[in-house]
Amino acid sequence: MDKKLEKYLLEHSSPEDKILEELYRQTQIRFVNPNMSTGHLQGKLLEFISEMINPEFILEIGTFTGYSAICLAKGLKPGGRLITIEINDEITEFAQSYFRKAGMGEIIVQLTGKAQDIIPGLEYKFDLVYIDGDKREYIEYYNLIIDKVKNGGFILADNVLWGDKIFDTDTKDPQTRGLIEFNEMIRCDNRIEKIILPIRDGIMIAKKI
Repeated sequence: MDKKLEKYLLEHSSPEDKILEELYRQTQIRFVNPNMSTGHLQGKLLEFISEMINPEFILEIGTFTGYSAICLAKGLKPGGRLITIEINDEITEFAQSYFRKAGMGEIIVQLTGKAQDIIPGLEYKFDLVYIDGDKREYIEYYNLIIDKVKNGGFILADNVLWGDKIFDTDTKDPQTRGLIEFNEMIRCDNRIEKIILPIRDGIMIAKKI
């Protein structure tokens, strides 16, 4: 995003929560590839979407340091749960510490391992699913979760524009190829209504019909 535009958007948006501000700062300091973290603008969008849906159960694929999970969990119904899956067990304790700091240690359930191994065993019907894991595996994630989403439920997928690399249709890069193929599959899937928004690195919003 253009820095001038980003500055304007930040100045005209609600301020970042202190816990999220600290989480984002510590992620930048302590982790490789800190740009994988959701930032303030996208986090606020996720929060608003979740609050509008008011879900009982949310599934997140790809926790990283927990920023997006905290944002999404703000919209949960009383008694609701957010299940978040992260393959890297070196990150999960850090994320859990911030879930507790945010007062969400009881409503965010952290699972560690491959999403492909975990999702089939989940017995929930989800109101909202957020896909932000390995870009090469988006199609696998989608195929695993689509029948676990309630009719009228929503699926969000992050990074679907991938820094505009999705326009390079001859690319051999496996992550870019994964996203190109995912976007095409979504385009052709008549089980959902969908839109892609050019926010940050692109976010796809789909509604199961």
